[in-house]
Amino acid sequence: MPVESGSSAAARQAKQKRKSHSLSIRRTNSTEQERSGLQRDMIEGQDSKLPLSLRSNLLDLFSQIEREFENLYIENLELRRDIETLNDRLAAEGHTFEGADLAKGALKTKASHSTSQLSQKLKTTYKASTSKIVSSFKTTTSRAVCQLVRDYVGHRDGLWDLSVTRTQPLVLGTASADHTAMLWSIETGKCLLKYMGHQGSVNSIKFHPTEQMALTASGDQTAHIWRYMVQLPTPQPVSDISQTYCEDDVDFSDKDEADGEVEGPIDCPSVRVPTTTLRSHQGVVIAADWLVGGKQVVTASWDRAANLYDVETSELVHSLTGHDQDLTHCCTHPTQRLVVTSSRDTTFRLWDFRDPSIHSVNVFQGHTDTVTSAVFTVGDNVVSGSDDRTVKVWDLKNMRSPIATIRTDSAVNRINVSVNQKIIALPHDNRQVRLFDMSGVRLARLPRSNRQGHRRMVCCAAWCEDNNTCNLFTCGFDRQAIGWNINIPALLQEK
Repeated sequence: MPVESGSSAAARQAKQKRKSHSLSIRRTNSTEQERSGLQRDMIEGQDSKLPLSLRSNLLDLFSQIEREFENLYIENLELRRDIETLNDRLAAEGHTFEGADLAKGALKTKASHSTSQLSQKLKTTYKASTSKIVSSFKTTTSRAVCQLVRDYVGHRDGLWDLSVTRTQPLVLGTASADHTAMLWSIETGKCLLKYMGHQGSVNSIKFHPTEQMALTASGDQTAHIWRYMVQLPTPQPVSDISQTYCEDDVDFSDKDEADGEVEGPIDCPSVRVPTTTLRSHQGVVIAADWLVGGKQVVTASWDRAANLYDVETSELVHSLTGHDQDLTHCCTHPTQRLVVTSSRDTTFRLWDFRDPSIHSVNVFQGHTDTVTSAVFTVGDNVVSGSDDRTVKVWDLKNMRSPIATIRTDSAVNRINVSVNQKIIALPHDNRQVRLFDMSGVRLARLPRSNRQGHRRMVCCAAWCEDNNTCNLFTCGFDRQAIGWNINIPALLQEK
């Protein structure tokens, strides 16, 4: 009797494995009884210290996982055949399509007009069914343009927060760890006023909705209200800065650039005495904001409480307690008496003061790490950002689960939502700033290189709806604020 060689035996075994694998792809639910029988035989024929019931449950779970992978594999094969058929048909019509790489799970288009049209056609045809293997279809005819317009340099330490006035004259306010807050001319980048009344780090700044008053929160356990009067300088022409397209696929160097010594602004008037000092917290006051109408303010502190004050009398109206750890941020609704507070306890709370006799509170749970900020939109939504590298969009009418979740690669700091365009600006610990729409679709990433962008952690972002030159501002621990001109084509926003 002839003896089979080792190589031929191995080839036969491999062939049998391929055959069995191809047959397994065509399995249906009619073979479930055979699976169960095989499982029982395997359990009885193996030695294990695990209980029989536990082993049976494990095998059942693994079989379910196998079936899911089989279904995905069959679906991917069908999609590949459909795309190959479409490519053959287009080739016969005289079109060419390069860069199809299904093994990597994405289709990349070149910058030519024909391939751009083909990409759009493929996207329209297979948008719903090919989401598992095609990550994105990019068009080159409509790209977000992000232009760095101006730097605002003058602080001697990192910047925690920034804000833009709601009324004329439009000025930019920055809060810094150097114990000061500064007001800047948006058009010229010149410092107009420096507030020097705090004895600790200035952690936030917000402007009164109708009057020339500012509200600052500080590490000295107080919040200050102070008045300002500024005269805007004559605008100067903006230097010619070439348009910079927001690239999502370009990796910039992560090496820290050396920070030079920043000299303070020259001939900048100062204010040293506040109009009102709000005292009652037992810890750092990390944030503060005006309630609608400007007659009351809310402060958030590391003493785990948020306080509601009357502006005219500076008296404490309510102390909002309930968080289990330090507060990180507070925000008020632009048109209603609603307050949202964020905390290190992974939650944020919604406080309702619309009915004077009833002060309700709702707790939002959905993050797994510190909630760094939560902000209102014009509608009935709240957007929250966290150190767990996610941003979630919530509906105030249904608070059980978020309606959209944005997952990022770095912790998210104080976010801001554009009122007109409904775009979320996400400042990150890794020095990046990304833009998303309310449904969680990424629109752009602000450019960052050795020549422009932030060189340290980006702490805050703020939109300005009433300025044509700069409509987004960011600040970070590189001691500067940056004004950007963001142009998001309507096609990308509707995408």
